[in-house]
Order: sequence, then C-alpha cells, then structure tokens
Amino acid sequence: MKTVVFAVRRFLADEEGAHGVEYALIAGLVGIGFVVGASALGVSLNGFLNNVSLCINAPSAATCSVPFGGAGAGG
Repeated sequence: MKTVVFAVRRFLADEEGAHGVEYALIAGLVGIGFVVGASALGVSLNGFLNNVSLCINAPSAATCSVPFGGAGAGG
C-alpha cells in the first residue's frame, strides 16, 4: 500500500514534460483572444465604413456629423 501512495505522490510532484502542454495552452488562449479581438474590430470598422458610405451618398445633419467641431463651430 505504501508503494502506491509513494508512486502517486511522485507522479503528482513530477513536473517534467509539463512545459509543452503549458505552451500549447498559452498559444491557444492567445489565439482565441486574437480571434475575438479581430472580430470585434471588424464589426466596429464595418459599422464605421457603412456610416461613411451613407454620409457620402446622402449627407444630412441628422445622420452625419463633422468631427472636431468642423465648420460652424465658432472657430
């Protein structure tokens, strides 16, 4: 019985070979983060470019705004 307990303790204390698994987990998490970030950026950029397209085709004060104050801002 003692040999089984010692074998289990030795197995749990052994850290050899864990480096590759840790690197794989880190790479997977970085990949997931990259995909989520790129997706969010794509959605945001798509909305921005759609607004620009609408403002170029049919400019109106209700849908288009001039950034940084623009003309008529008193300056």
